[in-house]
Amino acid sequence: MMSFDECPPFDESYDYVKKSVERTSRWAERGLKAHANPDRQGLFGIIQGAGFEDLRRQSAHDLLSMDFPGYSIGGLSVGESKAEMNRVLEFTTPLIPEHKPRYLMGVGAADSLIDGVIRGVDMFDCVLPTRIARNGTCMTSKGRLVVKNAQYARDFRPIDENCDCYTCKNYSRAYVRHLIKADETFGLRLTSYHNLHFLLNLMKQVRQAIMDDNLLEFRQHFFEEYGFNKENAKNF
Repeated sequence: MMSFDECPPFDESYDYVKKSVERTSRWAERGLKAHANPDRQGLFGIIQGAGFEDLRRQSAHDLLSMDFPGYSIGGLSVGESKAEMNRVLEFTTPLIPEHKPRYLMGVGAADSLIDGVIRGVDMFDCVLPTRIARNGTCMTSKGRLVVKNAQYARDFRPIDENCDCYTCKNYSRAYVRHLIKADETFGLRLTSYHNLHFLLNLMKQVRQAIMDDNLLEFRQHFFEEYGFNKENAKNF
């Protein structure tokens, strides 16, 4: 459960973001006092501050003094570059104690999940995998695949030959494309199922890479296979 907050645009002025942080802190305090079921439902404070390091620090200081069960990092993935998001994470995530869950809000792209974990994030959420699935876009081990495109009309391979999800084990690209082109909602369910499975499996691999102490090597290999360009890779 999230505290009530204000998420200002990333490029908003310093003065506005400062007032926004102060407002978010006041709301967080009021919400914490009103929280009715602390033993059954955790309430997270949301750290704001756009791209200003001192305001992020102020927001974290305010919320940490309230001792929330966990902390969210908000106000990212709102139009800024991946490099800017990573820059903010590098000085914001360490502000949250290691024994508290660290949750990055609204981030679901495969590269951002990996880069977020490298910078100490524990949890993510995002509409991205299902939103793009409803447009016929699938995440695969070789990058994004727009299955509704004409080139897949007679392609009887699975969406991702390296995937063991229900969709890939039972249906071809051609059939999924047919469903989407015929406005059959089952097609959107199949692409949504696949994308969610892909990201869950990705995070399983990330956890294993952490245990094997080769997360940076895993990142490099994944980026090469997924097709991220050199500019994206340098944002690390």
